[in-house]
Amino acid sequence: MVALKGHFDGKVIVPDEPLDLPRNQRLLVHIEPEVPVGDPPSPSALDRIAEQAVDDPSVPTDLAHQHDHYLYGKPKQP
Repeated sequence: MVALKGHFDGKVIVPDEPLDLPRNQRLLVHIEPEVPVGDPPSPSALDRIAEQAVDDPSVPTDLAHQHDHYLYGKPKQP
C-alpha cells in the first residue's frame, strides 16, 4: 500500500510528487482530507459526552452499578 499527498484540480486527483506505478494500473483509491498542522483535533465521542456531564447532588452515586434498579425498578444488587 502506498500513501501519497495530492490535490483535486476540479477534474482529476493530481499527486503532489512523482509515482513509480505501471501505466494503466488499476487502483483502489481512498480519499481522506488532510488535516492542516496546527488545527486542533476534532473532539472524540468521549470528549463530547464529558462536556454534557453535570455535578448534581440528586444523581445517585451508585447509578452505574445499580442501573437496572434505577431503569427497571429491579432490587439493588449487593
